[in-house]
Amino acid sequence: MEKKYSEITNPATGEVIGKSILNEPGEIKKIISDARAAQLKWFALGTSKRIKIIKRVRNILVEQADEIADIISKDNGKVKVDAIATEVVPATMAVSYYCKHAKTFLKDRSLNAGNVFLINKRSKIVRAPYGVVGIISPWNYPFTIPFSEIVMGLLAGNAIVLKTASETQLVGLKLKEIFESVGLPENVFNYINMPGKIAGDLLLENGIDKLFFTGSVAVGKYLMEKAAKNLTSLVLELGGNDPMIVCEDADPFRSAMGALWAGFQNSGQSCGGVERIYVHEKVYDKFITILNDKINNLVLGVGDSFDSQMGCITTERQINTIKTHVNEAVKKGGVILAQSKLPGDKNLKNFFPAMVIGNVNHDMLLMKDETFGPVVGVMKFNNYNEAIKMANDSYLGLTASVWSKSRKRAENIARQIKAGAVTINDHLMSHGLAETPWGGFKQSGIGRTHGKVGFDEMTQPQVLVADLLSSMKKNLWWHPYNEKVYNGLKGLILLLYSKSLAKKMGGSIKLLKILPRMLSKNK
Repeated sequence: MEKKYSEITNPATGEVIGKSILNEPGEIKKIISDARAAQLKWFALGTSKRIKIIKRVRNILVEQADEIADIISKDNGKVKVDAIATEVVPATMAVSYYCKHAKTFLKDRSLNAGNVFLINKRSKIVRAPYGVVGIISPWNYPFTIPFSEIVMGLLAGNAIVLKTASETQLVGLKLKEIFESVGLPENVFNYINMPGKIAGDLLLENGIDKLFFTGSVAVGKYLMEKAAKNLTSLVLELGGNDPMIVCEDADPFRSAMGALWAGFQNSGQSCGGVERIYVHEKVYDKFITILNDKINNLVLGVGDSFDSQMGCITTERQINTIKTHVNEAVKKGGVILAQSKLPGDKNLKNFFPAMVIGNVNHDMLLMKDETFGPVVGVMKFNNYNEAIKMANDSYLGLTASVWSKSRKRAENIARQIKAGAVTINDHLMSHGLAETPWGGFKQSGIGRTHGKVGFDEMTQPQVLVADLLSSMKKNLWWHPYNEKVYNGLKGLILLLYSKSLAKKMGGSIKLLKILPRMLSKNK
């Protein structure tokens, strides 16, 4: 059968930059079946050999950092500094971290006996790989989001089936090239290209053992409902509408620069980026003056230019969402306080100006839903309880940040925010810390990736219990039953937990009477 291909285009220029083979739906069952057979051999290699193989990935990232950043920039539309800072650098650090700690994360853990009378039952927790793990990743961070999940899954002993976004196939093909070049057994890593609207269904219907999905709330809910039919385990990261609280003692310059980066790098297409900013009235004027100046002078352009500070929007559909949010906010009284210029080249596509919008409220889509673009809404506050209430006034809860010179004040506020990650005097960088879990509260998703918590999502806990007194003929509570056995077991309760000394003594006598049955074949 003749292969079908999807075209890969640069979203900023419209240039065709490659093509990717499209998988037929009927192929998925065999891909998963072959992966399941390969996973057994991969797991049998042991952790040390798996680490040795995966370490080779880091060497490729070091040697090909420029090429990878260029591919990301052309495929996604972000500028090269964004590509290397938020994708290549974190990926290189992540593979080092997980290879260093994989043995510790996977190490058997002995459990202390819960009761002296059962001390002969010795238990330990072992981590068992799921088998075949599916990963469906988005277009906004097309390299680094799936990368860490692939590395963790492989180190844990799973086989991987990766489906990257249709919009960023060039990056997906680069990931395929990297992981297929390091010496993995055949079919341990599998790359598929098919429309997102059918990929989740096909993976779940054909027996994937666990699915990691990053995308919209609506699709996440659908996949969760679909997975429930077979109780397939899921990790869902479904976006955010993330708040930033600037306290009265915050450094207005650092705070504004933090908002500029966390709100506008990657053209605001960051699920953990700043979208809502709440500024104390005492520093509002200084903060907004600095931020507005930076936005008005922000240079937009293609990723090839190192002078470009912000790239294009990856899809036309996302531009429509951003326009809807901005137009609705302005219609309801919002005021555009600052706006960057668009690139001068009229042949460029998918660019949207960076904007700061004031006079906003929580009736606006801009403040209620995920805009996922280079637009932030700014509100003034004078009461911290009100600021916390506004920060929590969202059905999403992925990340947040608090800006203050007082660590104590900032942490006190942070602990009251309903979000999976809250940073102090920074924002949108914990995803790049391999040791920190990533995931959200409320409808921002379930489960976690990254760090030990995320690594644990790649395995299932299995408890092994061994009896050190296996030379005994039977346990106290085994058959045959009789009244004496009943009274002896009740005596154990009285001995351990009765407050009456007399009852403790009576209980111990009844317990002693049934101890000999452990040595007998008949009693």
